[in-house]
Amino acid sequence: MRTGVVIFPGSNCDRDMIVALRKITGKTPIKIWHKEYDIPNLDLIVIPGGFTFGDYLRCGALAARSPVITSIKNHISRGGTVLGVCNGFQILIEAKILPGSLIRNNKLLFTCRETTLEVQSCIKNPFLSGLKIGECLKIPVAHNEGNYFAPEDLLKQLKEEGRIALKYVKQKDNEKNYNPNGSTEDIAGILSKNGKVLGMMPHPERAINYLHGGTDGLKFLTNCVEQIIG
Repeated sequence: MRTGVVIFPGSNCDRDMIVALRKITGKTPIKIWHKEYDIPNLDLIVIPGGFTFGDYLRCGALAARSPVITSIKNHISRGGTVLGVCNGFQILIEAKILPGSLIRNNKLLFTCRETTLEVQSCIKNPFLSGLKIGECLKIPVAHNEGNYFAPEDLLKQLKEEGRIALKYVKQKDNEKNYNPNGSTEDIAGILSKNGKVLGMMPHPERAINYLHGGTDGLKFLTNCVEQIIG
């Protein structure tokens, strides 16, 4: 299993993701600087969270124009797998690898807390295929622009194509603030058309140890690795 973690100026979750992947695979992922054009053959590339280029202009807008994006697109065209977490999800959208928009949270405040995610019925993909539809994972979020927006035609397309991967769900029937950002239909993560790219706002790398308050992130990432290597 060969993995790589992309690092931009302002990335701040790269080390956490590297620790998580090393824990699961027993191998240290390669670090991919954003100016690199050529990257080796990898099984999984992760674009981690952070505040790339200080979130100047729009979150992920400048990072989406870094040289490494060309290499990532080539990796995807060869059937490679990519996971974008939080700012990584924003970068994937800004690079037009995934559709839609990530806008300011509905309360216009940074939110950092645990959320409950539900695995959706979706197209075959290496991220969720080993998990059950309807299974719930407790994974934290930390973002200011995590409000996923899709116009009606795109939302219909995502539903018909089975590309909505994860949704925020209630832990209790009377829970009102289960959706941390106001995203359309509680969407927390979406897939590319071929199922090989997943963008998600919650941070699985922040839930890999009981000292973190839970290990559902470890479960999620371990499943990704196992499904990718077959």
